[in-house]
Amino acid sequence: MLDRTQPEPGLNHGDASQLLEQDLVADDAAARDKGWRRPLSWLRRAGQFFFALSFSSLTRRIVSLNLAGLVALVASILYLSQFRQGLIEARTQSLLVYAEIISEAIAASATVEGNTVTIDPDRLLDLKPGESFGQPDESADFPINPERVAPVLRRLIAPTKTRARIFDRDGGLILDSRNLFARGDVLRFELPPPSEKPSLYEKTKIAIKTWFNRGDLPVYRELGPEGGKGYPEVAQSLEGMKSSMVRVTERGAVVVSVAVPVQHFRAVRGALMLTTQGDDIDQLVLSERLAILKVGGVASAVMIMLSLLLASTIAGPVRRLAYGAERVRHRIQTRVEIPDFTGRRDEIGHLSGALRDMTNALYSRIEAIEMFAADVAHELKNPLTSLRSAVETLPLARNENSRARLLAVIEHDVQRLDRLISDISDASRLDAELQRQDMAPVDLRRLLTTLTGVANETRLGHDVAVEARFEGRGPTDTLSVPGHDSRLGQVISNLLSNAQSFSKPGDKVRIVCRRVRGEVEIVVDDDGPGIGEDALERIFERFYTDRPHQGFGQNSGLGLSISKQIIEAHGGRIWAENRFGAADEDGKPTIAGARFVVRLPSL
Repeated sequence: MLDRTQPEPGLNHGDASQLLEQDLVADDAAARDKGWRRPLSWLRRAGQFFFALSFSSLTRRIVSLNLAGLVALVASILYLSQFRQGLIEARTQSLLVYAEIISEAIAASATVEGNTVTIDPDRLLDLKPGESFGQPDESADFPINPERVAPVLRRLIAPTKTRARIFDRDGGLILDSRNLFARGDVLRFELPPPSEKPSLYEKTKIAIKTWFNRGDLPVYRELGPEGGKGYPEVAQSLEGMKSSMVRVTERGAVVVSVAVPVQHFRAVRGALMLTTQGDDIDQLVLSERLAILKVGGVASAVMIMLSLLLASTIAGPVRRLAYGAERVRHRIQTRVEIPDFTGRRDEIGHLSGALRDMTNALYSRIEAIEMFAADVAHELKNPLTSLRSAVETLPLARNENSRARLLAVIEHDVQRLDRLISDISDASRLDAELQRQDMAPVDLRRLLTTLTGVANETRLGHDVAVEARFEGRGPTDTLSVPGHDSRLGQVISNLLSNAQSFSKPGDKVRIVCRRVRGEVEIVVDDDGPGIGEDALERIFERFYTDRPHQGFGQNSGLGLSISKQIIEAHGGRIWAENRFGAADEDGKPTIAGARFVVRLPSL
């Protein structure tokens, strides 16, 4: 390892010292950079922590955003407050008026003819207002008599708590009120203490004060005795105009200064400059801003309370709804209810109702799937059992007749399984298709006309005609409903097929489509045997079939169940009833046929 304390080979003593000095400077720079990076890293981490803390929940987010708006409002009021500007303007006007009064008094009693005066500094403070101690000295060249100015200025400047300076026509300082002391009534302007290096707290305070007060104000600086014309207001007053300036000291205190000409017989003899002392304006502004901060503090407390109250009416119910949704997701056997806030007339109540409806629909769907699976298993088990028995018995058949009967049973059961699987597949994907597809206006007049024409052409193996009648607002009324035309067509086709299958050859199936109180009603009538009273509701159950005139297993019993599922997915209703005709011998009305009624919401 190279020892930096020893000169490297090939280098003289001066080069080694220079390299050592460069290394030390580099080490100091690296240490300073590291020293700056550490506080910055701490500040960054603190900012991230407070940001995450403030926005980690809805309650803190509401409180933080409301307080941020209030803080921004208070800060803008503090920064853009007109009180400070109005106070400075009022102070400026009062100083101008007072300066003119003092200037007139000086011009009346302190000027001398011949522009020459004799100054005796030892006797200057012993004079009374208007008193002089001799004729002016011919060797003096001041146009203003300091002997007369001092007593007048001393008495007039005392109540104002300001600093007064008189300059001659060349900008030289004649008198400064800081240097005047009176006997008896002592007029003192204490000089500021020797400047010491301010602490970090004072630096921060001065920086904040300067940022609030300065704005675009220039910095006030003391000029020498011969630098009177360096003040713009003094320079203008020596030209016969009164002027004012507002500045700010290096410590952030606002200084207002005015200058007026001292004239005698319209001749400018000099200039009078009045300057505010201390930070009286700043104290008034500070008291006003403290009042604003107090009001802001009270408003902040009220804002926090109101925000917490608002958050309790929003975050609390939302938290309970979220907890209820989590319980639904993790439920095992019991049915979990979402908290009910539907009594609230706001978005929380709407959200609660929507979640409750969604949960109920989810439970209903789960129960339907479970029942559907059980029904499918039951329906598939019957043909499979029959098929298994026939297959096991087939090798034991003793003649061709028995073997043919067993093969017919096997073929029947296979066809039944195929029909069941097709209908089950159609029913299982029905919900998914209805959810994926968007509803569109369906022209029922056109749909029913097309299906009627197809049914009359095919007759579906029956000699049963179909006719349609429309009772709309006119021939151009399309009797439109929102939905899926293919699925609605499936429902109508199923109803027509059922009606034709239960009708006798030569009978007629009638379809009536009309408007009923904001809905469109479709009625399908047949002249068949009707429906048993105990089967009016059961015919819409899955795998239920009541066809005494057909052989066993010729129908899956899913057609009407699928039709009801489609109609309910469209927001409608479907039911069955019997049509009654003339009374029989016992006086009881006879059944003239079956009627299926479908109602859908219209456009």
